[in-house]
Amino acid sequence: MATVNLGAIKFNWKGAYSGATAYVVDDVVESGGNSYVCILASTGNTPPNATYWELMASKGTDTSVLTTQGDVLYHDGSSLARLGAGTSGQVLQTGGTGANPSWGDVGGGLVQTVSAIISTATNTTSTSFVDSGLLLNITPSSSSNKIILISHFGAEAASGASVHFDIKRTIGGTATQISGDSDGFMRIQNTGNQNAVALTFKDTPNTTSQIEYVISLRSSNGTIVYFNNATAQASLVAMEVSV
Repeated sequence: MATVNLGAIKFNWKGAYSGATAYVVDDVVESGGNSYVCILASTGNTPPNATYWELMASKGTDTSVLTTQGDVLYHDGSSLARLGAGTSGQVLQTGGTGANPSWGDVGGGLVQTVSAIISTATNTTSTSFVDSGLLLNITPSSSSNKIILISHFGAEAASGASVHFDIKRTIGGTATQISGDSDGFMRIQNTGNQNAVALTFKDTPNTTSQIEYVISLRSSNGTIVYFNNATAQASLVAMEVSV
């Protein structure tokens, strides 16, 4: 009775590919983590040479580096790597191209700083706020950012009077005394001599339009009061901070 060769009736697992082995149709090998089935007999033709091999099964993602809840999987440039969970409240930060990710704290930062210095003096008998001449302009980059204002200057009030200080904010031609109080932020009373004054305020302007800030002053009773009377340098600094 004649014998008929039906060929392989199942796949033949051959293990890891070897360039010295003669493979025939339906032999299956492993190469690079993938499985390939031979479609044309040959020797020395390494998968994935499509003339001789067809991809049978592709390897999946190796996540064995992950060990703990909260781990993050990333590529460190050569292989998959594990970034352990950060502390509560931290956020995942990128270091940009060619750098690994990391955890970082959420917080505000300094966006820009503008400053002004004058050496001129101002005096007034007005009981309404008038500009001192110490001013600056700043344009916020975000309407949600805050403006920190810090000013140092000299002040003097004649006997029987007090000098009140405030900050005037002007946006688009509309001026506002920030304190909203006729007493202003502070006052120097009955000094007869110039005193050093430090004024600090956090403003929430809610705008990305240009803002003018100016130190303003007034007399309590119409008696003359002085700003920077000794003609020392008076300074005003505005710092935009993100929140």
